[in-house]
Order: sequence, then structure tokens, then C-alpha cells
Amino acid sequence: RVRDLFKQAKDNSPCIIFLDEIDAVGRRRGSGFSSGGHDEREQTLNAILVEMDGFDTNDQVIVVASTNRVDVLDPALTRPGRFDRQVYVPLPDVKGRMDILKVHSRKVKLGPNVDLLRLARATPGFSGADLAAIINESALGATLAGKEYIEQDDLEEARDKVRFGRARKSRVIDEKEKLATAYHEAGHAVVQYLLQPDADPIHKVTIIPRGQMGGATMTLPEKDRSNHSKKWCVAFVKMGLAGRIAEEMFTGDINTGAYGDIRQVTSLARRMVRDWGMNDRVGFIFYGEDENKMTGFDFGGGKEYSESTQQVIDEEVKKLIDDQQEETRRLLEANRERIEAMARALLKYETLDANDVDRIMRGDNLTKPTVGDLLEKENRRGTVIQPSTDVADPDIQLGGLPAPG
Repeated sequence: RVRDLFKQAKDNSPCIIFLDEIDAVGRRRGSGFSSGGHDEREQTLNAILVEMDGFDTNDQVIVVASTNRVDVLDPALTRPGRFDRQVYVPLPDVKGRMDILKVHSRKVKLGPNVDLLRLARATPGFSGADLAAIINESALGATLAGKEYIEQDDLEEARDKVRFGRARKSRVIDEKEKLATAYHEAGHAVVQYLLQPDADPIHKVTIIPRGQMGGATMTLPEKDRSNHSKKWCVAFVKMGLAGRIAEEMFTGDINTGAYGDIRQVTSLARRMVRDWGMNDRVGFIFYGEDENKMTGFDFGGGKEYSESTQQVIDEEVKKLIDDQQEETRRLLEANRERIEAMARALLKYETLDANDVDRIMRGDNLTKPTVGDLLEKENRRGTVIQPSTDVADPDIQLGGLPAPG
């Protein structure tokens, strides 16, 4: 099949051969134990290598391949004369996401309140396909709601649905669980607000369940980050810890809902100590996993550092989290009234935007109508209004943080 492909390309030159997901056949040889290196996949890879070696500059055939797992490719594929020119295509930045949203929104009608730049800022880490799905989902939502055009809340709901799943508005939540979620998210929001500018600005806070999460505190980064300062990392740890601490302070109990927060905080703290040289005791040394390690060919040789070093890393990770936990607790104790006010507002309105959070933190009262008020008003007219689509996503947002290590 490979020989036929390359023969057909040469017969129709000039021609381009495009091999999508080449890691399916181009995985490093010898990394498996199934068939002694003579399985069909390795035969296909060998055939590709032979055909590419037989190219002549006059053949006018270009071979292009794509993969998102360049780390597992066989070194023979990337040798000079084969795939020796690599083009890295990263996820789009804010400007790129803005341009992609403009392209996909040409086929739909947008309302006057739509702010695509705000949506682009709120979608770090989204691919082009994700952004296209947001536009399609928002158009569907607006159509089902009987709207003439897409509004900003349709885009917000679509973004949350694409990233975190559909909101579970029909889920019945008992008052005790709802109260715990309100204090949990209030803790996140208050600490996030107080730690600015080291922390990202708040986008919205909600106690409406979505996916496996009972609530969410979302941020809106001013810009995409390729690097994270130590101050930002420490602020993120505090914000991640604040939900569980506030929940315990005001309800006298804790539950498993903080699992995601604990996992994120632990992962970030470990990377600060082990990978990023942000700990004086461990020092300016990298102890993380080698990203170029031969995938599938690890015979359990162990870590490249001693058990005593591992113990120091574990101790410093725990110390970092414990210290930030105490500082966060003191910060929350000093702002008990604000947390109470935030929790009451969440119980009443379920979702708060950045302006609502700002007013609560300044001590102002909120006077906006609740979902129940709107439903009652529409029922008096003999019609039924769709519930608000301004809902949110899982608990706390990484906003471009490198993948957990």
C-alpha cells in the first residue's frame, strides 16, 4: 500500500502526500513487546522510510505529516532527508482566537452587546475547533430561546458547555449542600478579588452545578501567559485553598467537593518546588520527569535522584501548602462579613458577574431580579420565559497553567 501510494504520487507529480496522525504508524520502534518488531505497524513505518530515502529532487513530490505526539516518533523519521523540517503549531493566543471567532461568526447574526474580544480573553487553551463549536452552540441556544440574534449570554453559556459540559439545572440540591457550595465559592471569590493584581480578575461566580462540579469561580486573564511568576503561583494556591477553608469556617464540616481544588493546588506546589526552582531549600535544580524519555521503553530504572532528595521535595511541597493555608485562613477571618454577603448573594441569585462581586466587596447592595422574579413576571403574562443561561463551569480555572506534573 505504501509503495502504491508513493508510485501514484510520482506518476501525478507535482504532488503532495499528507500523512495525518503519523504517530499511529511512526511510533518509536522497539517500544512494544507484542510481536518482536515485525508487526504491521513497523512494516508500514519501514516502507515509508524506504520510499522517502528513494526520493530524487526531480520527483516533485513533497511529503507532509502531522502529529500532536512528536515525542513518540521514531528518530529515523526526523533524520535529515526525511521529515527534517518541523513546524510547531501552538494553540491560538488572544489575537488568534479573536480572528478565529470573527471568521466563524460571519455565518450567524450577532447582537449589539456581543464582545468577541471578551470571549477571546475568556477562552485560553481553546483550539480552533473549540471556538467553532462555541459559535455553533450559541446559535443553537439562541434559536431554541426564540431570539433573532446571538447575545453575549448565549456565547458565555456555549463556552461553558464546550469546556465543562451542560449545566444540570434540573438537579435537586438539598439546602445543606447548597449552603456549603455557596460558602465554598464565596471563599474562592473573596480571596481571588483581594489578591489582585497578583491574581487574575474575576469573571463570574456560580453555584449552578455543571458536569461533576457543584459550582464555579471563573477568572478572566488580561492576557495569555507563557510564563507564570512566583507571585501568581502563590496567589493561585491561596485561591485554590480558600474554598475548603471558608466551607469549614462557616459550616463546621468539609466534604469531597474540594477534590479538584486539592489536586490542582498540590500539582502546582509540586511543580514550583521540583521543576521551577521556586524553593530555596531544593534550589535551582530540575527534578521533574524527562519529557523526552523514551515512551513505552521504561523498565523501571527509578528516579534520577535519591530518596533523601525526594523526601526534601515532599517536605517542601507540604510546607508550601501548609504556610499558604494559614495565610489564607487569616485573610478569610479578616473578611468574614464579605464572605457572608457573597454567600447570601449566591444563594439568592445563583450566579454573580464581575460587577456584582465588585459591589459586594465594596459593601453595596445588589438589586437585580432573581430567576424566580423573572419567571413569576412572565407567568403573570401567560407565557413562560427560558431560565437564565448565564451559568458557569467547574470550580477554579487554571487559565493557561502548564499541565500537572
